[in-house]
Amino acid sequence: MNALEKRSVAALASVYAMRMLGLFMVMPVFMLLGGELDGATPALLGLAIGAYGLSQALLQIPFGMLSDRVGRKRMIYIGLVLFASGSFLAGATDSIYVVIAGRILQGAGAIASVLMALLSDLTREEERTKAMATVGVTIGLSFSVSLVLGPLVGAWWGLSGIFYATSALAGVALFIVYRMVPTPHQHKVSADTQPARQMLGRVLSDGRLLRLDFGIFALHLVLTALFLVFPSLLQDQFGLPGDAHWWFYLSVMVTSFFAMVPFIILGEKKRKMKPVLCAAIALLTIATASFTAVPASLVAAWFLLFLFFMAFNLLEASLPSLISKEAPAAGKGTALGVYSTSQFMGAFLGGAVGGFLLQEAGIAGVLWFMAGILGLWLLVALTMPSPGYTTSFVVQLQQVLGEQYDDMDSDLRRLPGVQDVVIVEEAATAYLKVDRQHFDEASLADFSFVRHPSNS
Repeated sequence: MNALEKRSVAALASVYAMRMLGLFMVMPVFMLLGGELDGATPALLGLAIGAYGLSQALLQIPFGMLSDRVGRKRMIYIGLVLFASGSFLAGATDSIYVVIAGRILQGAGAIASVLMALLSDLTREEERTKAMATVGVTIGLSFSVSLVLGPLVGAWWGLSGIFYATSALAGVALFIVYRMVPTPHQHKVSADTQPARQMLGRVLSDGRLLRLDFGIFALHLVLTALFLVFPSLLQDQFGLPGDAHWWFYLSVMVTSFFAMVPFIILGEKKRKMKPVLCAAIALLTIATASFTAVPASLVAAWFLLFLFFMAFNLLEASLPSLISKEAPAAGKGTALGVYSTSQFMGAFLGGAVGGFLLQEAGIAGVLWFMAGILGLWLLVALTMPSPGYTTSFVVQLQQVLGEQYDDMDSDLRRLPGVQDVVIVEEAATAYLKVDRQHFDEASLADFSFVRHPSNS
């Protein structure tokens, strides 16, 4: 990456991280501290935890499409102001109903797709995968950090303090976007990061992609529901005060992260992704069901949560990669848009349905609901064909007359390892799906219509 790309990626990744940190910091403490809110019931507390997911799910793709018309940075400013306003509203009230409204307003700042589109505008195609991976790692780290910071900030400043801190983080993010993120001169057409209406039907009818969409839906439903019950279990059943939860989560997240790395390598390098994926779902199901019968031992609770997050981290890291592999050529942005919508809808229903079950059936009811959803996901995953091992490859083309693109398409399809080709004529770009074990990038040098970086 050149200096401008490094600066852009670092700035956008930090904006992503601050936003996710603010959304997730409240999760490990909300059920412990939110009971003091006026009108609070388990059902309403659960709705408040998941409420942001509903507005995120509904507005994610519209925000991205609006950014094509009015500008990326303008939509990011609007989204961050909405996020900061929702955080401030939730922090300034003693009413559970106003907190729910604040959480919905937080989620209305649905700028994830806009950030990815801006990332596309500010990076070259050959650096795009690396840039997206950097953002992905940042999101994972921010989630882990939020589980540690949430109990600490909650112990110091209470629930309102967490929401005010979140609002302040949004303000810092606004400053970073204004001062550090360059303003692109034009919007680039990128199928890697931006949804396309013409691809939506193909993505929604693809059984492989739908299985993966259901997977991220189930994963985040279960994650949100977990935090309806686990903080109370830690405090009431295992005797760990709320202000000490941070070290418990810290030790679990660090060890579970390193424990899952060998399985990622096994799945990717040895091409055993389906067995690894199914084993992780099974482990997640067993760990969740075991919470219903865990003895009153902090060590046992730690071990079960370690197993839960080892499987969770493995799945969270694997599913986006699988979506990228399974998406049709020139359909990655659309596939990821549907995937993100499924993720946030899962978070919403995990809070709303989980909260209702907590009120009506208690902790055991929530845990068995989670285990049931995971069991259903396991059945879905077992029926899934083994995932392909293709990856996206982008080729810049010389500008030519429209009919010549047909010949280019035929020539590219004849290359060993190329499984699909889509040419976006207005961008003079070909999107390929290739098997890296059989595809030789050097073979593109034989084609005069390929625009190499030195010719750009």
